[in-house]
Amino acid sequence: MARLFFLIVAFFTGPGLLESSSHVRLVGGPHRCEGRVEVQRNGEWGTVCDDGWDMNDVAVVCRELGCGAAIWTPSGVIYKPLADEDQKVLIQDVNCTGVEENLIQCEQDEDVYSCSHNEDAGAKCEFPETVQLVGGPGRCKGRVEVKHKGQWGTVCKAGWNLSAAKVVCRQLGCGRAILTQRCCSKSTQGQGPIWLSEVSCSGKEADLQDCPSGLWGKNNCTHDEDTWVECEDPFQLRLVGGESKCSGRLEVLHKGEWGTVCDDGWGEKEEQVVCKQLGCGEPVFVSAKDRRRFGFGNGRIWLDDVYCSGQEQSLEQCRHRFWGHHNCNHREDVAVDCLEHNPDLLGALPADPE
Repeated sequence: MARLFFLIVAFFTGPGLLESSSHVRLVGGPHRCEGRVEVQRNGEWGTVCDDGWDMNDVAVVCRELGCGAAIWTPSGVIYKPLADEDQKVLIQDVNCTGVEENLIQCEQDEDVYSCSHNEDAGAKCEFPETVQLVGGPGRCKGRVEVKHKGQWGTVCKAGWNLSAAKVVCRQLGCGRAILTQRCCSKSTQGQGPIWLSEVSCSGKEADLQDCPSGLWGKNNCTHDEDTWVECEDPFQLRLVGGESKCSGRLEVLHKGEWGTVCDDGWGEKEEQVVCKQLGCGEPVFVSAKDRRRFGFGNGRIWLDDVYCSGQEQSLEQCRHRFWGHHNCNHREDVAVDCLEHNPDLLGALPADPE
């Protein structure tokens, strides 16, 4: 009966009505277009069983969320924190053709049985490119441009601050924001529309377009007031000296130079973040004796007194001393050993996932 009800609703109501009565979100991923699939029914959020879950279903989720193309169907259990035990699995046996506008228009069963949170469905979509930095040395420095109605345009400096720059840097996958200023010389000014002004971000938004702003294209700015932002280069880390990318001495890249991390205050939560960022499984305890097999680093010790909650998607988001400030030697270098991922939990990966 539940399956029939959804089919009847999808047939007799239009997409406009369905949009207001059905909700879907992706939880625990690095951005709003990747994560564990959750749906809302009668004001309650719950997960989706992955029985029958495939790329057609992911394509509909991506479309409903305004994301890009479907990329793959990961297991929802790889996204932390896991669903609470009290949260319900609300639907199963989802069967979309791939052309629906909303997940509720797909054939699905509300009578969920023998499906636990170990079978939660996940989805990964392309994150739509709506902001870029232009005219600088690399993709993480330049004039801020946003895409609207298929056309790139600039952002006026009026109302802009460092919190907005933080959002741009995060959205582009760059490091932290280090500079924002009024742009530009004639050679680096924009020439198209000036789309935004009076942008007011808290700094926590996932997308610049989530920040309040003036009306699109309605402002009194000139290109002399275009906004310029500079971010640090993307944060990178690696494990060195082990048998795979999931074990070894921890090194981080800063200012183009690899360096180690001191083990002062280092623990399981910090290791969880490293393993997650590298796409590996859960961390395994490494004794001081075993750590020596990875060798000691040389050169810079970049980080010390790192503190993570365990929920961060990147080690960069954890608290730590200023870069290069420490009271350590290389005998205190951090080493991490993560399990390789169980392919049964990952779902079907594409041949070359992005």
